[in-house]
Amino acid sequence: MGDRFARQARAQLQTCLQAAEAGVDIVPVWNKSNREHVTIGSDPKQCRAAVEAAVRALHWKGPYFLDADHIRLETVDRFLPHCNFYTIDVADWIGRPAPPEAVRRLLDRHPELGQGNGPVDRAALEQIAHKYLLAVLEAGQIYRHIAQAKGPDYFVTEVSMDETDTPQTPMELQVILAALSDEGIPLQTIAPKFTGRFNKGVDYAGDIARFEKEFNQDLAVIASAIRRYGFPPDLKLSIHSGSDKFSIYAPMRRALRRNGAGLHLKTAGTTWLEEIIGLAAAGGGGLALAKEIYAGALAHIDELCAPYAAVLDIDRSRLPAAATVAGWDSGQFVAAVRHDPANPAYNPSARQLLHVAYKIAAQMGKRYLKALEHYQDSVAANVTQNLYERHVQPLFLAED
Repeated sequence: MGDRFARQARAQLQTCLQAAEAGVDIVPVWNKSNREHVTIGSDPKQCRAAVEAAVRALHWKGPYFLDADHIRLETVDRFLPHCNFYTIDVADWIGRPAPPEAVRRLLDRHPELGQGNGPVDRAALEQIAHKYLLAVLEAGQIYRHIAQAKGPDYFVTEVSMDETDTPQTPMELQVILAALSDEGIPLQTIAPKFTGRFNKGVDYAGDIARFEKEFNQDLAVIASAIRRYGFPPDLKLSIHSGSDKFSIYAPMRRALRRNGAGLHLKTAGTTWLEEIIGLAAAGGGGLALAKEIYAGALAHIDELCAPYAAVLDIDRSRLPAAATVAGWDSGQFVAAVRHDPANPAYNPSARQLLHVAYKIAAQMGKRYLKALEHYQDSVAANVTQNLYERHVQPLFLAED
């Protein structure tokens, strides 16, 4: 669960309490990346304080984590005093050729690679190892840096390889996991890139049947890696940009139940969008502020979208003019931005633009934070309802 401005931890945790009452075991993980901290001007200690306050206020007795999201060796140190979950991002190392001797050692140590996937020759495995091994070695270096600072038993490790151009096949995932085991990383979640597009804040775009097949195959690879390589028994697939992917929640639910598996689902940006929706729904100054953020986002669209270009699909011809939005009432604004595909007024392009517009709110400083406090009841209700009704229920409670 992400919280751009560290104001919705209580509303998010309320979702976990509701889920527990319904028999769903959720461990909350609050995540925020270094890029988001830099954009907002925040610090990991502020996130830790907000989470601890929510845990105390709601008497949460279960485990919980604070995630240093998409960290690298050059950015991890500021998170070390405050975080106990580390998403190690090594996507930029994918495709850089690994030393031939390292590839040879990996394949010699693991003659099982490729088994169960049809005939695979050594040359094909070497090609996969060359593509991913350097990324794995970098993950090992970052893991050991964290372990030296915190102790190996005091944090959860995730390795992220999703921010790359092509999805990983199940066989590639098998090679990656074998290499990660050689690095001695006690991996608890892994984030591969799946087929299709996982754009920010909107539904999955792609071949759902193909995704379901890959997801089931990846779960089988995970189960095999736990048995073969001694990974923790709760090793999970991690779905990045996992919020709002409504069309694949049923296939994921079926697969998880069939395999008895867990899931790590990242839903960071959807909370920020519910803040905007909650402000707009409150009317008055909240609606005026939401309109101002939209106008600012439209005026700075190129700057805001550039860092997220790979995970956005905005049709600029569908973006209403700022003057048009200025004339909207609460209902019109909420209908355009709330993720309800059945509503003809829903505008996925406007929603995606606002998804990356938190920088505009950050530039408002205390004015935005005071608005969140003033309209907190409306904001919190939207945050909790969105996470529970649109995410927890279809993923874990719906009938097959």
